[in-house]
Amino acid sequence: MIRKHDPAAHSIFEILLYQGLWAIIYHRIAHWLHKRKLFFPARLVSQFSRFITGIEIHPGAKIGRGVFIDHGAGVVLGETCEVGDNTIIFHGVTLGGTGKEKGKRHPTVERNCLIGAGASILGPILIGEGAKIGAGALVIKDVPSGHTIVSEPGRDTAVEQGLRREIAELSARIEALERMVISE
Repeated sequence: MIRKHDPAAHSIFEILLYQGLWAIIYHRIAHWLHKRKLFFPARLVSQFSRFITGIEIHPGAKIGRGVFIDHGAGVVLGETCEVGDNTIIFHGVTLGGTGKEKGKRHPTVERNCLIGAGASILGPILIGEGAKIGAGALVIKDVPSGHTIVSEPGRDTAVEQGLRREIAELSARIEALERMVISE
């Protein structure tokens, strides 16, 4: 699977260094323990994996066959998320919840999907089979099978707009103080 999706994988020895591979291996162990209600040992394995790989997968998450986490640093997969077979996940992806609700609270990603770097998919939503989520996208609604979702390039986020407003206000205050000092 890795060699198929990553042209930089030249040998099995290189593939054995892939943090995404190790995160999946450790997750399989943690998930096995979690299903047997051995929650502390499961969490211990998942935290060790996070320390080693930089990828955080809750032991309760369900990960299909052939899932490939490429450049996985910063990937976070929540407890009730489900990732279908042959899905590709890039670095900085979050499959998370939107609050502290009970029950199913994380996304379900069906098989053969691609999730780009830095994408956030939040809540108990469904990403349909073969969907593609572009880098940096924020997804909070279901995505039909085969659809592609992208973020708008260069669009200010609310945080960026808020910071710009604060900087403008501070600049105005500084100018007012300078005028007061000069006029005295």
